[in-house]
Amino acid sequence: MKILVTGGCGFIGSNFILQSLSRDSSLSIVNLDKLTAVGNRENLKDIEDDQRYLFIEGDIADPVVVKRAIDGCSNVVHFAAESHVDRSILDPREFYRTNVEGTLVLLEEAKRSGVERFVHVSTDEVYGSLGKDGSFTEETPIAPNSPYAASKAASDLLVRSYFETYGFPAITTRCCNNYGPYQFPEKLIPLMIIRSLEDAALPVYGDGSNVRDWIHVEDHCDALRCLLERGVPGEVYNIGARSEKANLEIVNALLENLGKPKSLIRFVEDRPGHDWRYSVDPSKIERVLGWKPTFTLERGLKETVSWYVSNRDWWEAIRRRPSWKEFFDSWYGERLGDN
Repeated sequence: MKILVTGGCGFIGSNFILQSLSRDSSLSIVNLDKLTAVGNRENLKDIEDDQRYLFIEGDIADPVVVKRAIDGCSNVVHFAAESHVDRSILDPREFYRTNVEGTLVLLEEAKRSGVERFVHVSTDEVYGSLGKDGSFTEETPIAPNSPYAASKAASDLLVRSYFETYGFPAITTRCCNNYGPYQFPEKLIPLMIIRSLEDAALPVYGDGSNVRDWIHVEDHCDALRCLLERGVPGEVYNIGARSEKANLEIVNALLENLGKPKSLIRFVEDRPGHDWRYSVDPSKIERVLGWKPTFTLERGLKETVSWYVSNRDWWEAIRRRPSWKEFFDSWYGERLGDN
């Protein structure tokens, strides 16, 4: 099997590539990635000489590049996306271009080439926000509340339309919050780990009561491989691990793992339109395909902390990038009183 993976130098995409190649010797992967601010070829340096792996730098919104990358591939796993809510609030335009226009270009080229399976990796954020009860199911109406979520919802609808109109063999997945190795430092867990290691203030939105559902990236990748092999075209599958925690609980758990004081926490001005709670019901994929997560949140957080402690060179290189400093200063600096 030859797979085109889009956005394979990002957090989830790189974990998927590493896991897939390590488990299936007959597999080959083409990785198409634009290498935006969050793309990092260092994530995949250990396989760059593997004959089963080919990297192509390019934009999924460019039909010429996509056509070259997809030719000869029997399957597509589509990760490529602008994915950070805060960045989407600062500038929604790139989110529309990549997440909507890029998905449309990819669908057209995949349809032309006759792929056997197209897995579109989306997010639970398309469902909007929950109160204190209930969970998102695949039947929950989409109601995105941020420019990022809206762009992903639009791409989900494009994928659905290609199945309904053309019989295109697409599957959509909606996963809860991921964590684990190689996650870009702008996300909650790596940001808190890194700033704790530096004894710097930890910016926590509002009172920290916003609730997220968490899954280790390796479990997410397991689910995607399962769907690539046995998922039903036209279906949507929620992926989650039933690990809901308030943001403040996560931060406290990380501080405990690192032996750092809670006095590092700094409550800051809340994010505009901040969804209060996400909760994903993964019953469908569990029931139909027999998939189950293997990581407990306690084990996953402990191993993630250990990875960031042991891979300081990886994240320090990212922190030296001008694009990272510009984003952090413009978004968090004012909230922390650093500007």
